[in-house]
Amino acid sequence: MFVLGVIAAVLIGLSLGLLGGGGSILTVPTLHYLFGLEAHAAITTSLLVVALTSAVALVPHVRAGSVRPRVGLVFGAASMLTAFAAAKISHHVPPGILLVTFGALMAVAGTAMLRARPAVEVLRRDSSIGAVLGLGALAGAATGFVGAGGGFVIVPALAVVLGLPMREAIGTSLLVIAMNATVAFGASAGTITLDLPATCAVLVAAIAGAMAGGRLATRVPAAWLRRLFGVLVIAVATAMLAIEGARLFL
Repeated sequence: MFVLGVIAAVLIGLSLGLLGGGGSILTVPTLHYLFGLEAHAAITTSLLVVALTSAVALVPHVRAGSVRPRVGLVFGAASMLTAFAAAKISHHVPPGILLVTFGALMAVAGTAMLRARPAVEVLRRDSSIGAVLGLGALAGAATGFVGAGGGFVIVPALAVVLGLPMREAIGTSLLVIAMNATVAFGASAGTITLDLPATCAVLVAAIAGAMAGGRLATRVPAAWLRRLFGVLVIAVATAMLAIEGARLFL
């Protein structure tokens, strides 16, 4: 299980570096099922891993000039408020409910990743700054409540509503994710004791993947990688919902 967990963590980082999101949604199931962390501990630890990995993945994008700091800070401001609030609420929700909610979110995220331009139809119906702030709040809530980065919402919002080129949307998304996850982790850190061996193993592997992903970001077609991760996320979501649904209802 340890080896599988490390491999999964490399994929998480690789996805963040290449796509600006997507793979971080695998962090909680990796920590919970492969490293054996309790649900709340897995979510809080995931926030630390996602925050640090996104920050590392952000560096090559900054060097390449593919980050819009002002846009990221405005978008992130809306996200951080809901990330903090959702992280506080999360610890009062039974673990089984959290994991079923997480599995459902994974299924939605995986489906979105399989589409060429996630959420385009929704955004075209309401292409306004209000839509951006609303999606920012949604991404923050997902980050705080279930430990997911929310890049599957942030990237299309930046690209479609604000018209950023895809490379800039990916780079700016990493800034927003790092902000959200840091705030949410700060809201949750005092509620658990970190499992240092598991945290360090996942963090080191994810950062290695993020560094590789950042270097490959201008060379690898994002479309096929997004589809690959989409299939993987849906497969994990299906297994997760089956396991946790059985525990809750049987």
